[in-house]
Amino acid sequence: MKCVLITSEVAEVLFYWADPEFMAILHQRFGGHDQGGGEAPALEDSINTLFAPMIISCTTLLEKLGDTYTCFSSENDEHLYVLHMFGECLYIAVNGDGSESEDDLRRKLYVLRRLAEAHFGLVTLDSHLFRRELRPGDSEQRAHIWGLFQSLLQTHHQLRQDDQSFAVEAVERLIHPQLCEQCIEFLERQVVQHINGSPERAGHEVVHAFLLVHTKLLAFYSSRNASSLRPADLLTLLLIVQDLYPSSASEELPASQFSEDESSLQRLHSSENIPMNSPCPHASSQEQMAEDSLQFLAPPAPEATNPRRIFLDANLKEGYCPMMPHMMYCLPLWPGISLVLLTKSPSSHVAHSIYQLLDGFLVLEKKLKDGQEIRPHLRSQPVLVELRHRMDNFVRRLGGQEPQLQNTWLEFKNKAFSRNETGSSCELLQAFCRIRRQLCAVYRQLFLGSSGAQGLPQNLLDQVQQLTRDKLQDWRDFLLVKSKRNVTIVSYLEEFPGLVHFIYVDRTVGQMVAPSLGAAEDSASELGKGPLPAFIKQKVWSLVALARSYLQKGYTTVTVRDGDYYCTYFLWFENEMGYRLEVTEVPVLSDDSAPIGTLAGDYYRKLLRYCSRTHANEVVKCYELLTIHLGVVPTELVIQQACDLARRLWEPSRIPLL
Repeated sequence: MKCVLITSEVAEVLFYWADPEFMAILHQRFGGHDQGGGEAPALEDSINTLFAPMIISCTTLLEKLGDTYTCFSSENDEHLYVLHMFGECLYIAVNGDGSESEDDLRRKLYVLRRLAEAHFGLVTLDSHLFRRELRPGDSEQRAHIWGLFQSLLQTHHQLRQDDQSFAVEAVERLIHPQLCEQCIEFLERQVVQHINGSPERAGHEVVHAFLLVHTKLLAFYSSRNASSLRPADLLTLLLIVQDLYPSSASEELPASQFSEDESSLQRLHSSENIPMNSPCPHASSQEQMAEDSLQFLAPPAPEATNPRRIFLDANLKEGYCPMMPHMMYCLPLWPGISLVLLTKSPSSHVAHSIYQLLDGFLVLEKKLKDGQEIRPHLRSQPVLVELRHRMDNFVRRLGGQEPQLQNTWLEFKNKAFSRNETGSSCELLQAFCRIRRQLCAVYRQLFLGSSGAQGLPQNLLDQVQQLTRDKLQDWRDFLLVKSKRNVTIVSYLEEFPGLVHFIYVDRTVGQMVAPSLGAAEDSASELGKGPLPAFIKQKVWSLVALARSYLQKGYTTVTVRDGDYYCTYFLWFENEMGYRLEVTEVPVLSDDSAPIGTLAGDYYRKLLRYCSRTHANEVVKCYELLTIHLGVVPTELVIQQACDLARRLWEPSRIPLL
């Protein structure tokens, strides 16, 4: 039994996802007629009634004490609840079958927040506007948005269970240097330069292009003026691609039956829609047609190329800008193989200007909330003086197109820069909130409205899609097989006897190398078929969870004997030349901190920044290695093999991708 919920402070349901077991419990408790003989309550009303006491108590504690509970279990540990406040919205995850731990549920909430930021951008900084985006008044639009996030959550859950790269939250590359280099050159000359040199692109510029085979990265190219793509953003894009074109669709057909016909791909994708939960078996027709029972309303099928507005971090010449608007195009070549393009719109510089203004106002707003008395010296605050100059220029450039922003800014200046200083800190704080909301509203209108959905013309995308198909035609079957057997453990056994499995992760670039681990019933692996592959997979997933729990406590080395196996975990730092750097300790995290990973809070980027303080003159790189050996291998040999394995894997990680 699983459920994920986003609510406002007044217990309004902003989003929910629930599995059939949870829906059955709701129907059992609220599905019948009420005591007055009326109709059964709508689905959202039932969820609201069930969670309202918890939401009210949580927000009351936060209001009265400035703190609240983040996790609790019900009587007899039947149900586990994890809660987290993001802004003014409460995120809740529930598990009632014991299949998920506290870390799993908290990770699910952080991933959901990450997906919301990727789809709504800086609008998430204002809770009022964020609520309007997540829960629009139109029922069909609400069904589409909720269906989108429900499907992404389900896809992420499935990938975490089945795919090693999502288990450790790092991108796995297809190891083939020759083909990789050819594809990078092709992406540069035949894709990026072809589109950016076309007069039909209407100001849109392709900044990133990459090729995927299932969840594995074949090649990646960025234009000269593009900002580097963070590992967390790349992993988010892989998740979206898998949600649009699930790998399972291609696994049902042998390679010889893959059709090259465009119409077959179109039919394959048009049959896909965002997965929605089926209604309860005993639900009445009135319940199924209720406006609030949005999971019963299937959104329209996405377009063939799925152009989607996406917000990613960017380091520009002008400075850093989180959640910079991009347009994402996923062009399916064959089932399981896709070309992905990311374009930057001509108005992207406006997003950077809005972020700079928002960042400055948020800094001052935080000082006021923390009780710092900045009011007497407000006019002389260097930050606000600079903000005033930038804001005046920004409003002037809009040329009266946003009268609400202009009026709010004039009102703010009258309060903040008046000489009589009659306004209180509370009134000034409200003025900060209003100007922040108006800036987010301008951002929302520019980049989330219908006018922001225009992008590259379809005929240009069709040309690039066909060019890429022609390029990879002879490699197609090889790539599909290679994605299943990317790295084989057999090639390591002669040098490392007793080694069962390993995962090597370069956390600096967010990429990993690991032997293929097929545990599905219909797929054969080096371990054969039957229970053995699933058993080893369970050991690997358990080791990943164990390593994270110890890393959270500050341990960078773990060795443990697990039955007939010996498991190890190592985290270390190196400079650019490959020499190990001594780091005395890593931060110890609290139990309710952001989960360790890339999608949830980007732990490793913060860790690299933390460790760079003691090595200011060097480029610090971070690596992880997880190994599983047979238990008969002596401990000293296990440690020595881990060192030798890390040294051997250091070179293949330099396969060109960018």
